[in-house]
Parts: sequence; C-alpha cells; structure tokens
Amino acid sequence: MQVQQENIGDEGSFYLEQDGKRLGEMRYEIMSDKEMDIYHTEVDPEFQGQHLGEKLVEAGVNFARKNKLKITPSCTFAKTIFARNQSYKDVLA
Repeated sequence: MQVQQENIGDEGSFYLEQDGKRLGEMRYEIMSDKEMDIYHTEVDPEFQGQHLGEKLVEAGVNFARKNKLKITPSCTFAKTIFARNQSYKDVLA
C-alpha cells in the first residue's frame, strides 16, 4: 500500500487506498511559500493500530523537506507524532 497525494490549490492530502476504499487521510494547507499546516489526520477505525497515520505524517514531512517548507501541526495526532519523533524537528515551524 503506497501513500498517494492530491492537491487542489493551496490545500491537499496524503492518503492510503485499498481496493478503491480510502483507509486513511492526512489533510494540509500551504499557508505561505514557506509553511504548511497539517490540520487533520484520520484512519478508518477498522485499520487503526497499523501505523497508517504515522505513514501519512511521514509523507507530509518528506513533502515539506523536498519543498523546503516548515510544518505547523495543528492536528492533535500530528502534534503527538512530532513530539515523539525527534527526527522531524528540522521541519517543525
């Protein structure tokens, strides 16, 4: 299962899909040319506990690094992941 991305203007999402069903999604907004807000992360209850949410946040971190963005995690789940993972400090706003 590979993380996919879609963008509409300054907003976008990273998501995981299987057999046409969306299992999890992390939504973000590009606030300026240097900052990204992760404002929502959700995983289908049937698939919770499989670290899908972490994979989605990791995809956001990789996207931020590639595009030289800093991340503001306003989503509670993303805040928790950033607090646990010290290797993400380089992109934290």
